[in-house]
Amino acid sequence: MNERTKSQMEPLLSVRDLRISFGAKKKQTEVVHGVDFDVYPGETVAIVGESGSGKSTTMHAVIDLLPGTGAVTGGSIKLNGRELVGLSRREMESLRGREIGHVPQDPMSNLNPVWSVGFQVEEAIRANGVAKGRQAVRARAVEVLEQAGLKDADKRMRQYPHQFSGGMKQRALIGIGMSANPKLLIADEPTSALDVTVQRVVLDHLASLTQKQGTAVVFITHDLGLAAERAEKLIVMYKGNIVEAGPSREILQRPQHPYTQRLVAAAPSLASRRIGESDGAGVAAGDAAFDLAAMATARAEQLEVTKTPVIEVRDLTKIYKLRKGNFGTEDLAAVKNANFVVNRGETMALVGESGSGKSTIAKMVLQLEKPTTGEILIEGKPTKDLKGRELFKLRSRLQPVFQDPYGSLDPLHNIGNTILEPLKVHGIGDAASRKARLNELLDQVALPRELATRYPNELSGGQRQRVAVARGLALKPEILVLDEAVSALDVLVQAQILELLAELQRDLGLTYLFITHDLAVVRLIADRVCVMQQGQIIEQATTAEVFENPQHAYTQNLLNAIPGRNIELGIQ
Repeated sequence: MNERTKSQMEPLLSVRDLRISFGAKKKQTEVVHGVDFDVYPGETVAIVGESGSGKSTTMHAVIDLLPGTGAVTGGSIKLNGRELVGLSRREMESLRGREIGHVPQDPMSNLNPVWSVGFQVEEAIRANGVAKGRQAVRARAVEVLEQAGLKDADKRMRQYPHQFSGGMKQRALIGIGMSANPKLLIADEPTSALDVTVQRVVLDHLASLTQKQGTAVVFITHDLGLAAERAEKLIVMYKGNIVEAGPSREILQRPQHPYTQRLVAAAPSLASRRIGESDGAGVAAGDAAFDLAAMATARAEQLEVTKTPVIEVRDLTKIYKLRKGNFGTEDLAAVKNANFVVNRGETMALVGESGSGKSTIAKMVLQLEKPTTGEILIEGKPTKDLKGRELFKLRSRLQPVFQDPYGSLDPLHNIGNTILEPLKVHGIGDAASRKARLNELLDQVALPRELATRYPNELSGGQRQRVAVARGLALKPEILVLDEAVSALDVLVQAQILELLAELQRDLGLTYLFITHDLAVVRLIADRVCVMQQGQIIEQATTAEVFENPQHAYTQNLLNAIPGRNIELGIQ
């Protein structure tokens, strides 16, 4: 949509001088400071910025879903010329779903664990009046899940959230958000949990919505590649202010504000294109992404891996029993005859689509799931029959960083107690030394020390992910299993965490099993890669070989689907 066309039409969403505060009246803290922007019918807008910059808060104000004591304290929000600030609860409920769709950031906390996924999708369809009658509602539910990229949607409808991978849960939420064909869809990190191929399916569908129905889409994202490729307009937020706004590619190719320049420099989804450039041509000296790439290159040249196997996976198979009608079951092979070895000091990445078996392998390595057949050896010792004290001792050296930070953090424990829990469980240190270790960990993952007394629901998604990383590092383990450990992080913090992981590995000889769908991150951090498809490892090679000379068509498809892969950047 060009500027001339926009000038001839009214905006669908118009926000003027919006101010948002949290806290009691006498102790209010303003977190969004008078922002202005417009979204036109059929337009796709991306709001980017680091965790806590006010992206999600601004759009939650639009649909009147501010958490806790959050409130709009000034300004105007208009949808099709209708003022939304001050509407009653009933009036806002009539708009949500029908006119404004919402895809929330955290799939686990937004799907009810005691209801089947199908029931929850059907509930949204009924509430929004999309279809009537049992058969029509079910048919529409299957349709929206298929449109969101969920395979075997009819069968998956009977499953519960805990039986879905993170990406599958995210797709269910996308289906719910799109079910009523709203005029405006607010998508809060809609693809952060999705692999690149499913990302492409979902984003292609959102693009077709904007073209066919005039649906406007507002992406809240930390993925600058996605923003450059999919959004016409980019809004950059920093500390509650809009610091830069305009055409997406123009801003990313010629960033003017120093903060935007930092974001572009640190973005691994875009930086991955420069990793092979050993001379660093065209890259600024302070470029965080280039620093990471140089670190990975130097490590490959200088670090002599001992070739001592630390994790050995042999003929590993995992079969789940899925419920069918009339109390029957059917087999689902999540992992089929997987074989790989991770040597001491190496990073092995498992990549593939959501549901390909990556996280299932991680759970079996962590002894959270038992293999159906096959075996796993840790430092040459079989783990199949480990129990009691032996298993407890292994877990002090083998720590996880889970994919879903909200689901893996106890909502009744503050952040400090959550991070220190492994130290207490394993009886390490006294109160003073644990306190010092807590401060050290918070500093390492770029979290303010005052957050130690807060609870998970008071943190942003990116901050919760950093807490999960800090807890995984608390015991200084020899092996770290990272399941989508940086998927929810903004690019600046992502660069810090990856640099931290590389530094810890270099200094302490740590071994990483890195599960991810982000191939750009893989190139920065991994030594070797296993590509998985439908439970099988279809390609296994060094990172350079996989990126520069993929052998399998599926691997090539994954590489081609990286958002922003072909977009040139202008880093100042």
